[in-house]
Amino acid sequence: MIDTRPRSVSEEVMSPDAVRLSAVVKRFTDAKGERFHAVDGIDLRITRGEIVAFLGPNGAGKTTTIDMLLGLTRPDEGTVELFGREPQRAVRSGQVAAVLQSGGLLPDLSVEATVRMLGSLHPGADVEAVLVRAGLDGLRHRRVAECSGGEQQRLRFALALLSGPELLVLDEPTAGMDVVARREFWATVREETGRGMTVMFATHYMEEADRFADRVVMIDRGRVVADGSVSQVRSALSGRTVSALLDEQDAAALAGSPLVRACASRGGRYHFDTPDSDALLRLLVAQTSATEIEVTPRSLEEAFMTITQHRRTVEEGAR
Repeated sequence: MIDTRPRSVSEEVMSPDAVRLSAVVKRFTDAKGERFHAVDGIDLRITRGEIVAFLGPNGAGKTTTIDMLLGLTRPDEGTVELFGREPQRAVRSGQVAAVLQSGGLLPDLSVEATVRMLGSLHPGADVEAVLVRAGLDGLRHRRVAECSGGEQQRLRFALALLSGPELLVLDEPTAGMDVVARREFWATVREETGRGMTVMFATHYMEEADRFADRVVMIDRGRVVADGSVSQVRSALSGRTVSALLDEQDAAALAGSPLVRACASRGGRYHFDTPDSDALLRLLVAQTSATEIEVTPRSLEEAFMTITQHRRTVEEGAR
């Protein structure tokens, strides 16, 4: 069996960083003819072997940044390097591969024929091993057109593995997958990183970033607004969430308290964002009819929403 694991890089291109973006700027022109920054001065370094979640709201600049990483477009200012090389050179050499959200598949071919056809472009690629690693062994005879959205994503993942890449860029890789398929997909990604692969992924599933990323990079309006481990990003924001079952009158009274920054009702429970959970707990117990009280740390999704909303509020107030 031929080994398709990530290859070592020659000494002339050896770099401690898999990805390096320095003061990267990318501008576009909108329908009104006005120029705007899709990416506005991003600095980012990803070391070899990291799993990095790349998060941001729609329009934040994620896709534009990924396009520059893959050599599909060039920055207007700044530099982009992958393993110390220009992105197009790294991609052509097979060091870098990507799993994108759509496109790239021929509907009338079978799964196996698709992998074998693309595998012929990569001397030494082990098609059988890739089919197994991507969880497609039982689907090899199915036509691509008959595959579900999640199965097509797994096929794109298999194609990305053919070159034995050292960097894998994933853009919404589990879109269309059910819970079981998503879990199996990330287990496979973990196996690949155990072989030394670096992974950068964009996702709207915050629990994926929470569970599988070594590091989280959040961008908004083309700029990095948070960068660190999941726990670091969470701890950068004070406060916890307190939830309880209580009547509407008590909930309305608490919503106006200085101990409550925000209040939401979900699934029959009231959830309070608070800077002082201990004081709010005392208030709930002593002065309300609250039952089944729970205190939880902020989720990554809550941190994401708070960081991006705060940044936008500050920028709008400065205008």
